[in-house]
Amino acid sequence: MAAKQSNQGKGRIQPVLERFQGNPILRPETTHWWESKAVFNPAAIYEGGKVHILYRALGDTDTSVIGYASSRDGFHIDERLDEPVYVPREPFEGVGAKRRAEVELSDNYTSGGSFAGGCEDPRLTRIDDRVYLTYVAYDGYSSPRIALSSININDFLNKNWKWKKPVLISRPDIVDKNACILPEKIDGKYVIFHRIFPEILIDFVDDLDFDGEGRWLEGQFKIPIRESSSGWDSRKVAAGPPPMRTKGGWLFIYHAIDDKDEFRYKMGAMLLDINYPPKVLARTTHPILEPLAQYENEGLKSGVVYPCGAVILKDQLFVYYGGADMVVCVATVKMGAFMSQLSREHDPVRSSVTTSPNVNVSVKAREHIYGYCVKCHAKAEIKNPHHIIMKNRRHAVQGICPRCSTKITRFRRG
Repeated sequence: MAAKQSNQGKGRIQPVLERFQGNPILRPETTHWWESKAVFNPAAIYEGGKVHILYRALGDTDTSVIGYASSRDGFHIDERLDEPVYVPREPFEGVGAKRRAEVELSDNYTSGGSFAGGCEDPRLTRIDDRVYLTYVAYDGYSSPRIALSSININDFLNKNWKWKKPVLISRPDIVDKNACILPEKIDGKYVIFHRIFPEILIDFVDDLDFDGEGRWLEGQFKIPIRESSSGWDSRKVAAGPPPMRTKGGWLFIYHAIDDKDEFRYKMGAMLLDINYPPKVLARTTHPILEPLAQYENEGLKSGVVYPCGAVILKDQLFVYYGGADMVVCVATVKMGAFMSQLSREHDPVRSSVTTSPNVNVSVKAREHIYGYCVKCHAKAEIKNPHHIIMKNRRHAVQGICPRCSTKITRFRRG
């Protein structure tokens, strides 16, 4: 399963993942009410001689919960539990929430068919004797936010699902997703990756004891979208699985879209400095996996490969991902060839830069965002675009028409 030559590389050898021929490794289970419609976006962690997979599941109630499966060889599922291992418990996860007529437009936030909210897109990180779970908490109508819980490693391995009470760690009224925690502290601080459109943000924090009331992630550093508007990751980038330590640095799998193909999620890789993760040493110039297989295009959302879990077994990288918001899949590659090719991907590479704690991340003019000018009665590129939050909590980009200076507003999805 060596890396293959990309068709986009024009003769240059690119890092590429190879799909497991037995994909999908998990499909919806129609006899289980809670996972009868879709199973996707799996977290993964290797402990006790097996890969533990926590996956997002959607069933009869249209509420996202988290299921469990495991594999000894990384490919074939040896165990799959009949009941979910993590379910919504708080109002911010949709428990007791009522859809309000004045915010029905917030279906804009719905992903993967989870109209009733729930616990979405998990990531797992073990630090010392605890396994940390980060996920998207959605109440069914307001901005999706990042939630954090954890469990003792022995309870996890023994399937005693004694999860700590979840807490929100991202600000209210801001769409913040795709959070994962570095598996090691850096200079005594925890490192958390997350995403506020359109970039990956990074925070260094003293502890993980968030109170859910006034202490939030700030976005201290960012890894930006591709500088070139022609890049495959020029519209939005987001963290995939927690970065993995290698000899050359932290291997960081991410997903992205571009303006020319904005509904197709593709997968890439970065190499981050081992002592200073905000510094990007290398970044793939082309996707390492694109949604080309049938099971990546037939589901709740066509054209999606969405990585949330990855492990390294011996000299092989296993990346677990959701296909078309419907199934769980895995793709692999030999680490030696993959890292050798990734280390040569230096063009273009931009190190992350410090950003203000202000969560209103600026929109770059190079994104070429267009809107409709009601005065000119024509489509126009928005000049001086910036993100705003409307009264109904929808996110939008606002700027002015370059012809007549009339205000233009374009609603955006998180």
